[in-house]
Amino acid sequence: MKKVFIMALFALSTLTINAQVETPQASPAAKVDQVVGLTNVKIDYSRPGAKGRTVYGDLVPYGKNWRTGANANTVISFDEDIKVNGKDLKKGKYALYTTPKADSWDVIFYTATDNWGLPEKWDESKVALRTTVKPETLNKSVESFTISINSLTNDSATLDLAWERTTVSVPFTVPTNEIAMNSIEKALAGPTSRDYFSAAQYYYQSNNDLNKALTWINSAVEMTPTGADTPFWYLRLKSLIQAKLGDKKGAIATAKSSLNAAVKAGNADYEKMNKDSIAEWSK
Repeated sequence: MKKVFIMALFALSTLTINAQVETPQASPAAKVDQVVGLTNVKIDYSRPGAKGRTVYGDLVPYGKNWRTGANANTVISFDEDIKVNGKDLKKGKYALYTTPKADSWDVIFYTATDNWGLPEKWDESKVALRTTVKPETLNKSVESFTISINSLTNDSATLDLAWERTTVSVPFTVPTNEIAMNSIEKALAGPTSRDYFSAAQYYYQSNNDLNKALTWINSAVEMTPTGADTPFWYLRLKSLIQAKLGDKKGAIATAKSSLNAAVKAGNADYEKMNKDSIAEWSK
């Protein structure tokens, strides 16, 4: 009986240790994922509630830096260089801080994003951009702190912060035209040598149409700039395709060119592979 009691007590203690109590967070986590033109904007933040409190000037003091949310850093990222309120901001990830005031807000993009709230020691050198905007009064109270991307066009949007009866809107522009024009020019210029190489490699590896693969790798080789050496890996792939098509003589000649280029580049792996293939195809 005593043994059974001890085993039951052990099982109960194990359950107690392994149990995890789940309760709602006071400031729930939130994500914003928005495409502006051709630029991806992502925001991770936490949403504190007003809960009947006076927010600005009390819970969030005027004139002091604020974490702009709750818990860990509010983090915003852009995958292209942008302009915030007319100022340049490099693509990347930033902690978003603000300094609320009664008649203006400073909005700060800070390069260190691993703080819990504000940094223990503020480092001005980590301020990637600081801009000032005017707050506006809302006609309806916002209970939960909210960050959103609004006023979307192909080239611009606003980063909006709203809580209680205050909202601030930070305009930013994105390089949509530049990205689109680069894409158009690249497409109209036709495939690159790398595109031809990748297509030929896929066809070779997947046992697809080898004649088409040979045409593509020849195009890649022909696109080598005048005076430059044809990449030895291009020639290696061509020799393999030729061998697979039964053209051992052509494969050996191409492999020798690949071997010479590999030796010149100091690539021992390709040097060995070409020597081994030449020996095999010469039998």
